[in-house]
Amino acid sequence: MIIDADCHISSQKFDSLAIMAGDLIEIMDRAGVDRALIWLKPPYDRNIDPENQTIHAAALAYPGRFLPFGWTNPRLGRQKAVDAIRQCYEGYGFLGIKFNGAQDEYIIDDDRLAMPLVELAAGYGKPIAFHIGGDSPENTHPYRLRRIAQAFPEITFLMVHMGGAGHPALAHSAIEVARTCPNVFLIGSAIDEGYVHLALRSLGADRVCFGSDTPFGLMHVRLAMYRALLRDFSPEDQAKVLGGNIIRALGIDK
Repeated sequence: MIIDADCHISSQKFDSLAIMAGDLIEIMDRAGVDRALIWLKPPYDRNIDPENQTIHAAALAYPGRFLPFGWTNPRLGRQKAVDAIRQCYEGYGFLGIKFNGAQDEYIIDDDRLAMPLVELAAGYGKPIAFHIGGDSPENTHPYRLRRIAQAFPEITFLMVHMGGAGHPALAHSAIEVARTCPNVFLIGSAIDEGYVHLALRSLGADRVCFGSDTPFGLMHVRLAMYRALLRDFSPEDQAKVLGGNIIRALGIDK
């Protein structure tokens, strides 16, 4: 089974990149991808409630195709962020939630702004995803996620972009964090293939996951890149990276 571990959809086509659930299904079918982990594409007005609802509706409309994640933004105020977390878990039953300190402009391990919300989310016992990239190194450096992962060793964390999404990439730091934190999985989206290959050589094939960052990346092109990277790995390791690892990270392998 091929699973893309990084896809964004929107409630409406509010810019040239925004895609809706049906659009993503067409992209997946063309690429030969069976399932996709989905979260929202942040709208310009930062009103994430309709977008989280769209993720929920998409999972219901296309059963078996989507792995739904929520989104919360501490910059919208503590209560709104808390309400979003509770709605995502208790109302929608999402598999996890994502924090993005780059697009939403905050330091992900800020003790007053972000960490209380991370603690609240961790209380649900489900995976938590973080945008970790060179586009906002002060806010989203891999070492900040290391601090979080070590504070909640019982929680699985998804390091989205593994330090990419900008230049210079922070991939070496990302791999170092994954090496020291066994509860961190790397999603190799929006990053050069050489760094993904380095992660595979350094960590093995057990904690690196295929992701395209659709619609910001082209799913079929990224999948072709991964197949080329993995050609010298065993069929078992290829299956892990292309789908098995994210299933295991989400705790739904049974």
